[in-house]
Amino acid sequence: MSVKTIKDMLDWIEDNLEDEPLLPQMALYVGYSEYYCSAKFHEYVGVPFKEYVFKRKLSCAANELLNTDRRIIEIAIQFGFSSHEAFTRSFKRIYGCSPYQYRKRQMEILTFERVYLDE
Repeated sequence: MSVKTIKDMLDWIEDNLEDEPLLPQMALYVGYSEYYCSAKFHEYVGVPFKEYVFKRKLSCAANELLNTDRRIIEIAIQFGFSSHEAFTRSFKRIYGCSPYQYRKRQMEILTFERVYLDE
């Protein structure tokens, strides 16, 4: 699998973050098996596909919290969380504070930025 294909995977994930990017869909998009895509994605990117998607969703949601005045539940739903509570649990587990605390105090957190690969 070429670096270009991995880049295509990363682009596809970013384009589909607000939907539910799933491994079978991505594998179909790039034309390889799910197993091969998963293994190569992890090899090149350094984290498993599912973890990458999860962390990117949370990072994008954190950006929305700081840069919009939209309700937290709206942001949670936009990025595929089933409820305010599920979003808050995930946010706290990764960032150590609630989405509300993060927005109100504009705390420093280390977000998970998109991976870019060199060819």
